[in-house]
Amino acid sequence: MESFIAGFAYGGTTVLIGQPLDTIKTLQQAAGGGRKSAVTIARELYASGGGVPAFYRGGLPLLLGGGLMRSAQFGVYSSSLGAIRRFQGGATDPQNYLFGCVDPQVVVAGFGGGIGRGLVEGPFEMVKVRRQVLTQWSAREIFSGSGTTLLRNSFLFASFAVYMDISKQVADLGPFLMGGICANLAWLTIWPLDVVKSRVQSGRYEGISFAKVLREAWQSGELYRGLGPGLTRSFIANGSSMVVYRYVEADLKERWKT
Repeated sequence: MESFIAGFAYGGTTVLIGQPLDTIKTLQQAAGGGRKSAVTIARELYASGGGVPAFYRGGLPLLLGGGLMRSAQFGVYSSSLGAIRRFQGGATDPQNYLFGCVDPQVVVAGFGGGIGRGLVEGPFEMVKVRRQVLTQWSAREIFSGSGTTLLRNSFLFASFAVYMDISKQVADLGPFLMGGICANLAWLTIWPLDVVKSRVQSGRYEGISFAKVLREAWQSGELYRGLGPGLTRSFIANGSSMVVYRYVEADLKERWKT
């Protein structure tokens, strides 16, 4: 329960801190605006008449869903890892780690956490993307791109969990650096999937399959569009959110004596 509640706090913090850069990242990935730089997009957003609020376009649905999806992410991961270790009689022997540093139990539990997040996030993420790129949508499209979101999140959180586990083996980075660095490594691992997800959910690629969107992004050299603002957002937002997560989790454990 501590992981579910702390995850909710993590999600809310991520949206409040990271949404402006997420809007720029999504516009680079999916809006069809050519190869505009992040600075150019930021200037256009501000000059559009919206001012600072324009950078939070699409933030409300993600603020509502962000806490829930991060709650599912961390809660399912923690519960899955505990269940796996009870079933297998304890933590994996380090001698059986993959490549000498990857705990297979963490990998499986990470995929579980990513699936938990993906099942919750799909509709909220679709609405967020449509509002960011100013594309109309209807209720029947609410699950558009949910399969792509589920695929992205499965690999994203599994990667994040693995990098977090490895970082604990190497050094005590503290929650901010650990959250920021591990999140960025996870995003780098799966970034092309995020580009495809943004395009599928933007409404600008109707009727085009996942494989074709991926192939077109690769052929046009845009598999890593939006990487600059995306990683900047990820480091600051996830680092700050991990501080909040650790604080809330520790406080709840102290209150509930678990």
